[in-house]
Amino acid sequence: MMILQVILEGIGLGVLLILVCAIGIRKGAVGMVHLYSPEVQNRCVTPGLTTHKKIKQNALIFKAVCVLGYVAYVLVCVYVLNGARGFLAGFWQMLVILSVMNLLDRFLVDDFWVGHTKAWTIPGTEDLKPYITAKDKAKKWLFGTVGMAVISAALAAIMMLFMKI
Repeated sequence: MMILQVILEGIGLGVLLILVCAIGIRKGAVGMVHLYSPEVQNRCVTPGLTTHKKIKQNALIFKAVCVLGYVAYVLVCVYVLNGARGFLAGFWQMLVILSVMNLLDRFLVDDFWVGHTKAWTIPGTEDLKPYITAKDKAKKWLFGTVGMAVISAALAAIMMLFMKI
């Protein structure tokens, strides 16, 4: 039963990611151009759709919201709601939550939303599609597997020290 709860918590985190993205592109995909390649970013700066400063600012805001939000979310779910104690219990729960969110990000956001809808299309950059290249996808899959395991292990270790459990 616990695994179902943890999977649902991962879906919840994926929904939060989708909401952050929807808010980011609410006035057009240029609002999230920091997630695109430098070539697409430059193409948006040249006609004045945005500036390099605004791109950097949006990237910092996105990272701060997502990183801090993800960490807070998984810690609350795992240690407060689920009552995890010890390294292993915390590690596997965080890994499942983050992995489910990563799968939603790869398939629903990257492959479907960005890859097959016009919501993320920036006029004048269509020739630069796909926005998420095979190389980008490979990096995202690597970080989404190895990276999430490392983050889960680090957070579980920190929580063991913090909670002295």
